[in-house]
Amino acid sequence: MTFFAPDTAPAGPASRVDANDDEQMFELAPVSLWLEDYSAVRDLFDAWRSEGVTDLRTHLSADRSRVQACSRAVKVLRVNRRTLELFGASDMAQLVSRLDMVFRDAMFDSFVEELASLWEGRGGFANQTVNYTLDGRPLHILVHGKVLPGHEARWDRVLVSIEDISRRVEAERQLVASEAYARGLFEHSPVSLWVEDFSAVKRLLDEARAAGIQDFRTFIDVHPEFVDRCMQEIRVIDVNRRTLELFAAPDKPTLLRRLGEVFRDDMRNHFAEQLIELWDGKLVQQRETVNYALDGDTVHVHLQFSVLPGHEDDWSLVLVSLTDITARKKAEAYLEFLGKHDVLTKLRNRSYYIDELNRLQRKGPFPIGVIVADLNGLKDTNDQLGHAAGDALLQRAGEVLAKAVDHPACAARIGGDEFAVLMPATDRRGAEQVLENIQRIVELNNSFYGGTPLSFSMGLAVCEAGERLEDAIASADAAMYVAKRQHYESQGRDRRNSRY
Repeated sequence: MTFFAPDTAPAGPASRVDANDDEQMFELAPVSLWLEDYSAVRDLFDAWRSEGVTDLRTHLSADRSRVQACSRAVKVLRVNRRTLELFGASDMAQLVSRLDMVFRDAMFDSFVEELASLWEGRGGFANQTVNYTLDGRPLHILVHGKVLPGHEARWDRVLVSIEDISRRVEAERQLVASEAYARGLFEHSPVSLWVEDFSAVKRLLDEARAAGIQDFRTFIDVHPEFVDRCMQEIRVIDVNRRTLELFAAPDKPTLLRRLGEVFRDDMRNHFAEQLIELWDGKLVQQRETVNYALDGDTVHVHLQFSVLPGHEDDWSLVLVSLTDITARKKAEAYLEFLGKHDVLTKLRNRSYYIDELNRLQRKGPFPIGVIVADLNGLKDTNDQLGHAAGDALLQRAGEVLAKAVDHPACAARIGGDEFAVLMPATDRRGAEQVLENIQRIVELNNSFYGGTPLSFSMGLAVCEAGERLEDAIASADAAMYVAKRQHYESQGRDRRNSRY
């Protein structure tokens, strides 16, 4: 801002500025204004130049007292009302007497840059720094200084404006803190978090809708490649630390490069259902699905999907959270296993056997082959060698039957030493082959185990369509008892005194 004395103001009524106007503009300006005299600073500069100084910053950093000398050389000629308000001073005399409280700490570093600008002939300076009010409150400010026209030779009139940006700086600080807080929540979340861009997926769905597709489920059933293409168009923006741990990835680039190993196999069907819900406008979803870690382990997850607010029109920002439920799924699978299997032999249990009998009686397919088997020698083994040895014999029986019987046939332990094999769609010849296979694997098993030999007494029957399956079971059971009696006779034992 230039100030004209009455005798030097430009002529003409349209351009003339009254001295009182100058006074009022300076005094009532909404920013802090300082009119200062830098002539003594100019004298210091001239002296240093004559001594051969060419780099002012290096010269000042070598001796901090030189900066203080420059600071003392600046004379404050005037300040306006806003300056007194800003710094909490009652008048200019009080402010000037306590400038050491106003300009301190980091102010010296910014003052060096102001001096360097003047040294380099720029005729002014600008920077952002911190001053302090007289009661010690920090002020974040923007400083602009300009040597006034006509005073370039001596720098005896420098106008300095100070704009208080404390609120803006505080808002920026809070924003940075908020972003850091949000980032910390994201990075250290106990669940896997993915930030993704689904905008390309939305375009594909919009194109399908524009092409007249109405039944989207039928469309992707007929065109499964559309689902694959949508999967390929998902762009992963970021993942958190828990994601790397969950999927056994050393770092984010490795995980993002190998996403094809994570989303595969069963994942495709789950993603197809997700697409159907998106087609129907459901932008918040959850489901259980299966992914795979980079080390090949199956990862069962509870997936929560949400298009973030403000991005509903293009799906460009989506948050996906994956909660690891692998342990729960394993526990559920084990409980299901216990409900249908015998824990010791790992074969199906009696409860499953009864259910399967009823199902096969109703639905077949017929003929149904049946083998009833009784483990020989279990009681003697328990009595003579202990129940641990008896359990080991039962485990071997389970290994043999599991090896000999293929799906859809099933082998079950239906009593202490009693077993049954149900073989849907199997005629007598097929059932006899299974029985022979059991006998062959028993011999092979005995060649690997010492001690008590494994042997079964077995009976076989076939249930044709229209017959009762219970009758076939009874026939097989009767045949088993015949085999059992023959076993005793071959051993020279009386069944009434010893049971094998």
